[in-house]
Amino acid sequence: MTAVSAILTGCGTPDKAPEQAALPAGDNPFFNAYNTPFNVPPFDAIKPSDFVPAFEAGMANQKANVEAIVAQKSRPAFVNTVEALEQSDELLTRVRTVFSNLTSANTNSELEAINKQISPVLSLHHDDIYMNKALFARVKTVFDNSASFKLNDEQAKLLEKTYKAFIRNGINLDDAKQARLREINGRLSVLTVNFGQNLLAENNKFLLTVSNRKELAGLPESLIASAAATAKARGAEGKWCFTLHNPSAIPFLQYADNRQLREQVYKAYVNKCDNADNLDNNAGAAEIAALRAEKAALLGYACHAAYILEETMAKTPATVESFLDKLWAPALKVAKSEAAQMQALIDKEAPGAKLEAWDWRYYAEKVRKQKYALDIEALRPYFKLENVREGIFALCGKLYGLSFSRVENVPLYHPEAMAFEVKDRDGSHLGLLYMDFHPRDSKRSGAWMTSYRKTSRKDGKRIPPVISIVCNFSRPVGDTPALLTPDEVETFFHEFGHALHGLLGNTQYYSLSGTSVPRDFVELPSQIMENWAFEKEMLNLYAKHYTTGEIIPDALVAKMDAASKFNQGFATVEYLAASILDMNYHTLTDRTPVNTKTFEAEKMNSIGLIPQIAPRYRTSYFQHIFSGGYSSGYYSYIWSELLDSDAFAAFKESGNIFNPDIAKSFRKNILEKGGTGDPKEMYKAFRGADPDIRHLLAKRGLAE
Repeated sequence: MTAVSAILTGCGTPDKAPEQAALPAGDNPFFNAYNTPFNVPPFDAIKPSDFVPAFEAGMANQKANVEAIVAQKSRPAFVNTVEALEQSDELLTRVRTVFSNLTSANTNSELEAINKQISPVLSLHHDDIYMNKALFARVKTVFDNSASFKLNDEQAKLLEKTYKAFIRNGINLDDAKQARLREINGRLSVLTVNFGQNLLAENNKFLLTVSNRKELAGLPESLIASAAATAKARGAEGKWCFTLHNPSAIPFLQYADNRQLREQVYKAYVNKCDNADNLDNNAGAAEIAALRAEKAALLGYACHAAYILEETMAKTPATVESFLDKLWAPALKVAKSEAAQMQALIDKEAPGAKLEAWDWRYYAEKVRKQKYALDIEALRPYFKLENVREGIFALCGKLYGLSFSRVENVPLYHPEAMAFEVKDRDGSHLGLLYMDFHPRDSKRSGAWMTSYRKTSRKDGKRIPPVISIVCNFSRPVGDTPALLTPDEVETFFHEFGHALHGLLGNTQYYSLSGTSVPRDFVELPSQIMENWAFEKEMLNLYAKHYTTGEIIPDALVAKMDAASKFNQGFATVEYLAASILDMNYHTLTDRTPVNTKTFEAEKMNSIGLIPQIAPRYRTSYFQHIFSGGYSSGYYSYIWSELLDSDAFAAFKESGNIFNPDIAKSFRKNILEKGGTGDPKEMYKAFRGADPDIRHLLAKRGLAE
C-alpha cells in the first residue's frame, strides 16, 4: 500500500467536519446572534471600540478552527478539510465586512486609526493560514486525489480555488522567502490603507468659495443652489462653495464661463494627492508598485500583472495589452477629431486661444448643443432619483420577476441609507438591499456595490444576502428633489447590476457567491444593466418630469440617441489611458520605486495621449489600483463591455428588450452561478457563442 493510499484508507471517522470553536462570550455585538430584522448587523449597537476585540476574537476563533482541522486523525477529505476551512472564518468575516464597509461609506477618525492598526495584523493572520504546512498537506492530499471524492462542480471549484490560494500565497517558498513575503504583505496592507485615507482627506480639503455671483455665469441654477447650500453648511452663508466631489466639480467644468475658475477646479481635481504635502500619494504608489513586483518575483511570476491575470479571463499581460492597443488607435483618432471641433468653436469665440484640458468639458457641452440641440440640463427634470429607482425596480420585475418593498424597521449604518426587502417571482424572500445615494465627508468618492452578507447554503437552507449600493449622486436642494445627470442614471443602473449579481446568487459556498468571479468578468452583470437605461421602452417606465409627471418627449429621446456617441473619443481615451497606466505600473520588474511623475508622463507620452486629456485616474488618486483591489485589472470595464454589448444584442435581436426567456438564461448561467464555473463557458452557455467585438465598437462609435 502506498503512503497516499494509507492516508486515504486510514483510520478515523467518515468525512465529517470537526466541530467549530465556540464564539467568545460578552456583550460585544459581534459575539452574539444579531436578533435584528433580516439578521442585518445591529449598526445602532456597534461602537468603534467593539472592532479591535472582535477582530482579535475572530482571528483567534479561525486559528482554533484551523488547529482542529490539522489535529484530526481522520483521513483528509473534502468536508473535513476544504469545506471546514471555508467555514472557519465566519466570525472574522462578520466583523471584517461591517468594518470595511463603514470605513468606505461612513468613516471617522476612530475607524481610520483602527484601520491602520488592524490591517497589518490581519495580513499576518492571513499569512499564518496560507503558510501553514500541516494544513496545506491535508488540502494537497484532497486535491491530488480529488477523483476519489466524487465532487460536484461547485465542490471541485472550491477545492481548486483553495489549493491555488496556498500556492499563490507562498506555501512552497523556503523559510527566508516566506519571511520576506510576510514583510511585503504587511507593508502593503499599511500603504494601501494610507493611500485611500489620504485621498478621502484631499477630497474633503478642497473648497472653491465664490463671493461674486457674476463669477457663476453659465452655471445651471441647480448647481448654483447646491453650491449655496454647501456654503451654508460650511459656515459661509451668502456665498457659493464648490468641492471636488463629482456632482460639484464635473458640472462646474461643463458650464462655468469663468475660464480662470475652471482652470483652478480642474487643476485641483487632477492634482489630488500630488501636492508635495502630508497627503501626497506619489511615494506610497511607487512603493506599492515596487513591492508588488518583488512579491511577484518571489512567487515565480515575471511581474505583478502576470500574477494577477493568471486567475482572469485574459490570463496574460500580453492579452490585455493587445486588447487595449486595438482600441487605442481608433479612440485617439476620434478624440483628436473632437478636439478639432472644439478648437474651431474657440477660434470663433476667442481667437488666439488654444483648447486646454480645463476647456474640454465646457466646449464639448457647447458643441453638443450646436450639433445635436441637446442640453444635458434639460434632461435632469426627467431623472428624479426616486423615479429612476422605481424604473430599475420595474426593469427587474420584467426581466426576473423581482419585487422591492422599503422596510423601515431595520438598523441603518447612516441616517441617509435606506433598506428594501427583495422578493422573487413566487414571493419568497431573496435578500435585503441597502441604498445610500449622496456625498458626505465620511464617504469615499465614486460608486460601488458591496455586501454585508453573501448568499450561501447551510444544512441545505439558503442564507439570504444583505447587499448595499453606495453612490455619490447630486443631492436635493431646498424643495427640489435630487435630479440626476445622465451619467448618474447610468451609474445607478450599473451598480444595481452588481447588486443583482449578489442578490440572485445561488451557490453553496460563500467564497464562490455572487461577485466572487474574475475581475474581468465581474463587470458584465453591472454593465449590461446600463444598456437598458436610455432605451425608449425603458424611459417610458421612469423618465417622468418631476413637476408635471410628463413622460420624456420623443423629440428629446431622439436627441439623446443622436448624441449618444458624442464625446466618446474623450471618454474612451481617458479610460484607456488609465488602463494602460495600470498595466505600466504592474508589468514593472525593477524593485526600485520609480519617480511616479516622470514615469506617468513618459508612459502617457509614449502612447500619444494629447495634452487636453488626462488619464481618468492619475497615479496619485488611482484608488482602484492602489487601494481598491483592481491592480492590473482596470482594463476589466472595457473587457466586460465587449461581453455586455454582445449580451444586450441578444435582447435587441429578439425584438423585445425585456425578453423574459433571455433574462432567465442570463440569470441561470451568469447571475446565479457566481464563481462556480469558467467565465468563458458560462458566457457561451448563455449566448451560444463567443462575444463579437463589433457590438462594442458600434456602441462607442469607434467602428470604421
